[in-house]
Amino acid sequence: MDWPTGLLGFAAGLLISVATAPVGVSGAVFLLPVQVSVLGVPSPAVTPTNLLYNVVAGPGALLRHHRSGGLRGPLTRLLVLGTVPGVVVGAVIRVFAVPGPSVFRLLIAVLLLPLGGWLCLRTLHRASRTATAREPSPRTITRLAMAVGVAGGIYGIGGGSLLGPILVGRGMPVAKVAPAALAATFVTSVVGAGTYALLSLTTTGDIAPYWSLGLACGLGGLCGGYLGARLQPRLPETALRLLLGVLALGIGGLYAIQIVR
Repeated sequence: MDWPTGLLGFAAGLLISVATAPVGVSGAVFLLPVQVSVLGVPSPAVTPTNLLYNVVAGPGALLRHHRSGGLRGPLTRLLVLGTVPGVVVGAVIRVFAVPGPSVFRLLIAVLLLPLGGWLCLRTLHRASRTATAREPSPRTITRLAMAVGVAGGIYGIGGGSLLGPILVGRGMPVAKVAPAALAATFVTSVVGAGTYALLSLTTTGDIAPYWSLGLACGLGGLCGGYLGARLQPRLPETALRLLLGVLALGIGGLYAIQIVR
């Protein structure tokens, strides 16, 4: 990796994480197309490289949430218990089954586009803001986290980009969801990156992460994540919900455009 590529990766990680950390999204889902299209990371190495970004970037936001007490509570434990086994299964599927990305992109677009639009409309509509939705049960949360973990292991995305909009849409406050989603993303990424590193010892091809580039992007995300988590208490719940809805629309739209292309 040369210096211009490293600086570009650092800047991308910094800018993305500042915007996404306040709502519990690591930003890896936005970094993925940057790595492929701009930085030239091949597949499937882009998946563990993205997971490495999460590992390095995660402690920035988590440190801030730990100091404010945001990581306490059962939600963090439920998400971690679901995502960790899921990411191991996803990594094995990615290496040996090599599923095509088109179906995954279609599913993400179909899920996040209406969900993001509904979140935005529900937040803007005063009557909807006063209504209370029933929070999902612990069993439902764990099953959802496991499914997201599998997707993260296959495609190297941050689980918060899926968990956040769904849980907030079910009535949970952003301030509660964001720290737990970031914690689950971090733990899942540690396990996922380690799984890919082990699989690279027994399998040929670009399976191991691009260590230097992943570290460069992650250092940018480390700084940006801390800044984003620091901004969260200063933003009202309405603004956070709108931001999460806009991010969901952006992610869904990004994958929809990739399908059309």
